Amino acid sequence: MFAFYDLETTGTSPAFDQPLQFAAILTDDKFRQIERVDIRCRLAPHILPAPWAMAVTGVTPNMLEDPSLPSWYEFSFQIADLISRWAPATWTGYNTIAFDEEFLRQSFYQNLHPNLYQTQFDNNDRLDLMKVVYAAWELAPDALSWPLDDKGRQSFKLDRLAPANDFAHHDAHDALGDVEATIHLASLLRERAPDLWSQALQNRDKNEVGRNLESARPLRLIERFGAAPPRSYFGVFAGRNPTNRNSVAFLDLDLCDTARLLEADDETLAKAVSASPKLIRTIAINKVPNVFPIADPQPKHLAAADIVSARPDFQKRVGQALANRYADQEPPEHVEQKIYSGFYRAADKRILELFKGSNWEQRTHLVSQLEDERLRQLGQRLSYWNAPNFVSENFRSAAQAAVHERWVSNDPSAPWTTKAAVEKQLVEISSEGVLTAENLGYLREFYRKKLSQLV
Repeated sequence: MFAFYDLETTGTSPAFDQPLQFAAILTDDKFRQIERVDIRCRLAPHILPAPWAMAVTGVTPNMLEDPSLPSWYEFSFQIADLISRWAPATWTGYNTIAFDEEFLRQSFYQNLHPNLYQTQFDNNDRLDLMKVVYAAWELAPDALSWPLDDKGRQSFKLDRLAPANDFAHHDAHDALGDVEATIHLASLLRERAPDLWSQALQNRDKNEVGRNLESARPLRLIERFGAAPPRSYFGVFAGRNPTNRNSVAFLDLDLCDTARLLEADDETLAKAVSASPKLIRTIAINKVPNVFPIADPQPKHLAAADIVSARPDFQKRVGQALANRYADQEPPEHVEQKIYSGFYRAADKRILELFKGSNWEQRTHLVSQLEDERLRQLGQRLSYWNAPNFVSENFRSAAQAAVHERWVSNDPSAPWTTKAAVEKQLVEISSEGVLTAENLGYLREFYRKKLSQLV
């Protein structure tokens, strides 16, 4: 079965924004609908939504504050329960691996779920249709019609691609509309490019991807960077990160002087995996990469691949270069950014299992028993936003001060929406005539009230 889904959010930062809408359609393997859901939630008190996000999605202030809607906490468990009930399924969307999936994980993390990786457990797996579309551009260009954007460049955005391929009445930037558009494109690709579709499905399995890479055969990797169309890179397995087994090195056989690189020093290898152009790319085998076999590899590629496969010492050094690339990286500063800073201990997981079925007074006591500092901080924040009477006055003051500090920050690179960013975006929305004067007025009044909480 396939679970096609999409989120609409308060902004573009998975760590500092939140989902507002979750829509999903469960289908059989022939994309015939079995069930659909479309749910929304209220805005969390500590999040300042981006005005552009509200203007584009059509979310109104009344929708953000509708008391009949669930809180973000309740909403996150509705999604988790659905994932469990629909399992096993292939969770599929458009640009979901890099965007929607990260928002789901943050929703589970910030709302104290024991498992952050729910779309990968219970025999679930993932597929990002945007990556399949990129592969079709390279391997099956006749499968789709390819629209242009307003600047005359090739567009791979769903809101252009779906209508260009006869999907009528696309309600773009509405989660359910985007889900239906995604199913439409998936149906076209499965029908018109069956071999491509079959290989894309195989890439859901990281073990299968790993075996293909380690076969020592040249492979094709299809990726897209920036505004340029997708393109193929021809390469071969060149090592595995010893600290992250999902991170694999892919040596570009067209860019590299393979014989010379094999004898290079560690500094040269470090540049090969990090400098631009990258002689050695990193493939995350657990993120459904666009890796495809080559029917008739070029003789020069075969010869180079044979040389690399015969040098396990080189592969080991390259793997270490991947590990060293981020070894000196500063640890994340904010609790939201620490989502991947270690797995939960068994004792903490047991407490989180109890947390869901408890009331807020009980949850406050459970939070104090958690060993993981991240979970304690997030748990105290949850208790404050949902049941402030059960947290100390000191924590209430600290929580309010933390929100104030974030919202009034003058840092233009702040990863959350600030008061200054709101003012700037409202001016842009007004000048571009995106909203009617009436709706823009509602939006301005919403932010005036929201920001008055800082006084």
